[in-house]
Amino acid sequence: MQQQILNAPAASRGLLPGFADPVNDAQTTFRTALQALAHPGRVHQVVAETGVPAGLSPAMTALLLTLVDVDTPLWLPRTVGADVLAFLRFHCACPIVPSPALARFAAVPAGCDAPALSACHQGDPAYPDLSTTLLMDVASLSEGEAVTLSGPGIQTRQALSVDGLPDGFWREWRLNHQRFPLGVDVFLTQGRRMCGLPRTTRVEN
Repeated sequence: MQQQILNAPAASRGLLPGFADPVNDAQTTFRTALQALAHPGRVHQVVAETGVPAGLSPAMTALLLTLVDVDTPLWLPRTVGADVLAFLRFHCACPIVPSPALARFAAVPAGCDAPALSACHQGDPAYPDLSTTLLMDVASLSEGEAVTLSGPGIQTRQALSVDGLPDGFWREWRLNHQRFPLGVDVFLTQGRRMCGLPRTTRVEN
């Protein structure tokens, strides 16, 4: 009986559904995420449909369903609601860790406090890809503080306006860039939109 409950569909257990087409939707979202990192600061649209628990944006939900699994420890702020935790545990089976320094991914929904970039795992000189990837919901990816980005994947300069970043984020980002090849990569999400900030990206103002 217990095994039947564990294997029951998400809807029958009161949980929102994940991807309608798990394989294709995850592949589509993963390609979008790769494009976002390949072209830093350029805003992309997430098209995959999924249930979205209260507190997460559609883009962040799709990214978590795509990137996080039983082998990828996830950090979440303590203020994240029980519905989000239940959704991720059911659909991703991911371990939730108490510190961003222990996490492969850290997700910060809107209204929650983000960790300092330096508090996340910076990677190892032999394996810099083991660093934390930080996902942050912001208020807008078209309005707010404007910066100019440059670096790999940007032909000349890329303008980006973001509202809702933590205070001092761009100052922290400059330090994060200086740690290369170590350092943290970031996805900013808002609604169905997202943009990538790999650690190789420079901010110029």
